[in-house]
Amino acid sequence: MPADFDIGIVGAGFGGALMAMIARRLDKSVVLLEKGAHPRFAIGESSTPLANLILEELSRRWDLPRIRPLAKWGTWQKTYPQLACGLKRGFSFFHHLPGRAWKHQHSHENELLVAASPRDEFGDTHWYRADVDHFLVNEAIREGCEYLDQVDLEPPAFAGDIVALGGSRAGKPLRLQVRFLIDASGPRGFLHQKLKVPGEDFPTMPPTQGLYSHFENVARFADLNRHDEPPPYPIDDAAVHHVFPGGWIWVLRFNNGITSAGVAARDELANLIGFDAGPKAWNRLLSKFASIHEQFGGARPVREFTHAPRLAFRTSRVSAERWTMLPHTAGFVDPLLSTGFPLNLLGIERLAETIGLRNMSRFEARLEHYSRQTLAELDFTALLISALYANMADFELFSTLSLLYFAAASFSETMRRLGKTPEGFLLQEHAAFGPTSRKILHAALNQPLLPQARASLLKNIHSAIEPFDIAGLNDPARRNWYPVLANDLLQNCARLGASEEQIMTLLARCGWDSTEG
Repeated sequence: MPADFDIGIVGAGFGGALMAMIARRLDKSVVLLEKGAHPRFAIGESSTPLANLILEELSRRWDLPRIRPLAKWGTWQKTYPQLACGLKRGFSFFHHLPGRAWKHQHSHENELLVAASPRDEFGDTHWYRADVDHFLVNEAIREGCEYLDQVDLEPPAFAGDIVALGGSRAGKPLRLQVRFLIDASGPRGFLHQKLKVPGEDFPTMPPTQGLYSHFENVARFADLNRHDEPPPYPIDDAAVHHVFPGGWIWVLRFNNGITSAGVAARDELANLIGFDAGPKAWNRLLSKFASIHEQFGGARPVREFTHAPRLAFRTSRVSAERWTMLPHTAGFVDPLLSTGFPLNLLGIERLAETIGLRNMSRFEARLEHYSRQTLAELDFTALLISALYANMADFELFSTLSLLYFAAASFSETMRRLGKTPEGFLLQEHAAFGPTSRKILHAALNQPLLPQARASLLKNIHSAIEPFDIAGLNDPARRNWYPVLANDLLQNCARLGASEEQIMTLLARCGWDSTEG
C-alpha cells in the first residue's frame, strides 16, 4: 500500500464511503480509515425525498450507477434485495398523553400524516446501516480506495501541504500522509477529540438524551388502532413518531424483521425515567403510554440499549487549510425530522465541487463558504427542532410548526427536479422565508404562550408557508392528512416559476401515473 494519498477520510459510514467514491471519480488517490469494522451497528437510518434526490444526482453526476438504485424503494428491492431496508412512505406523528390510551379521532387532531410518495415503488427508505454501510465501503474499494479498518489514530500533524497520520492498526504501527483530510467520523469525532476543536451549544436547543435499540416482533400501530377511513399511506410504512410532552419515540421498520426504536427526550424527563438504566428505563417509559406499550408488548430487543447522555452537538469550526468535516461530523441536532441524511448529502455535494478545484485561492474561498453554510444550516435546523420540543404538549401548534419543514422540503425538492437551485437547506437562505420562519420559531420558544399570542403564531405560520405550499398544507379540509397529489403541483406551478407543461414533464419523468390525482 502506498503511504501517500491525495485525500484521507476518517470514518467509513455511508458519508465517508460515498465521499471516497466521488473523490476517486475526481481522480484523487484516497485512503478510507475506520476505527471499527464492518458490518456494524449505526444510528441515523431514515432517508427523505430530498436526501434521495441528492443521492440520485450524485450518482448520476459522478458516474456511480451502482449507487443510484438506493435512491428509491422500488429500484433498491429490484437491484439489491439482499440489503435490508425499510419502506418509508411518509412521516406519521401520533400525540400521546400519560395515562391515556391513544384513540383515532375523526378530526385527526391527535395525528399528522404527511405522505412523501404516491406509491411504494417511489417510496423512500430506512437504511439498515449494518448492511448498507458495509455495501458502500465495498463499493469504495471497487472504485480503487485503500480501506483500513480497526485503526487507532493519533492526532494529525501538519507540515506545509502534508497531513501526517500515525497510529496503529490491529496492534501494528501505521504511518501515512495525505494532502487533505476529511473527517466523516460523526459528532464528537476524530478531529474534535484529537485537535480539541471546541464544541458549542445550540443556543435554543434544550438538553436532550437518547435511548435506543433494535427489536423483533414490534406490532404495527395500525393493527392496534383502526382508522375509520383509509389513510394516505400505510401508517407504519413510514417514520413513525409517538410524540408526548417532553419527548418522542421513533419506530422504523426494516424488511428483515428488525425494527429500530428509541426515545429522544429533554433532560427533565430522561433523568426522571433514568435513561442510564437501559431496558428498565425503556419499560418504565412505555408503562406511561398505554398504546405504545401495547405496540411493544411482544417485542424483544436484539442488541443492548444505547444511552446517549447528550444528543445535540455543534462544532465551533468546520474547516481549516488542510482539513474539513462532513456536516454530520460538524453537528447533530435530533432525529425528529430525519434531517441528518439530507444535510450530510448536501455537504458531500458541495465538497465534491470543492476538492476538484485546482486553483488554491478558489478552493480556500469555497471551503470557507462551505463551512459557514454548514453551521448556518445546522443552527437553523436546531431552531426548528427547538420550537417543536417546546410545543410537544400542544399538538395543534406542534403539527402546524412542522408544516414549515414540510413546505420548505417539498418546495426545495421540486425546485431541484426542475433544475433550479433552492436557497439553502429548508430555504433558510431565502430572503423572505428565512427571516420570517426564524421570527416564528423564536416566538414559539416563548413559553408559556398566552391565548392571543398562540392564535397569532398559528396564523403567522400559515401565512409564511402560503407562497411555498405546493402540497395542500394550508387546506383545512385535509384534517392533518396530506397525500401526494399531482394536482397540488399543477395548481401551484406559478409558485415554482414553472409552466403547467413543465410540471407535466416532471411528473412523467418521475413515473407518475395519471390516475394518482
